[in-house]
Amino acid sequence: VQLQASGGGLVQAGGSLRLSCAASGGTIRNYVMGWFRQASGKEREFVASISWNGGATDIADSVKGRFTISRDNAKNTVYLQMDGLKFEDTAVYYCAAGSSAWGGTLLLPSRYAYWGQGTQVTVSS
Repeated sequence: VQLQASGGGLVQAGGSLRLSCAASGGTIRNYVMGWFRQASGKEREFVASISWNGGATDIADSVKGRFTISRDNAKNTVYLQMDGLKFEDTAVYYCAAGSSAWGGTLLLPSRYAYWGQGTQVTVSS
């Protein structure tokens, strides 16, 4: 499955963005989907994950209460709604697809087999 992330851009602190991750070449229906981010000079970090049917989600503490992950399996797309953006949210955001035998969420990058190319989010202070 190929993943294409979009929706990034430049936004002022306190603003909002909605990232999309569209899949092609296969269905995301059977996959756990996740969002990660990597700021310049830092390691890739977990942002959010959602189970195959949307019944379970995990959100990183650093963005909890501000970011929401959702999915539309019919549209083969996953979303990351980002509100109350802060300067420290500036990063390249990646979507990913992975498999979970127990049907839950995945927090580790190593558990994801497929990755999108990333979309840049820049928050001005």
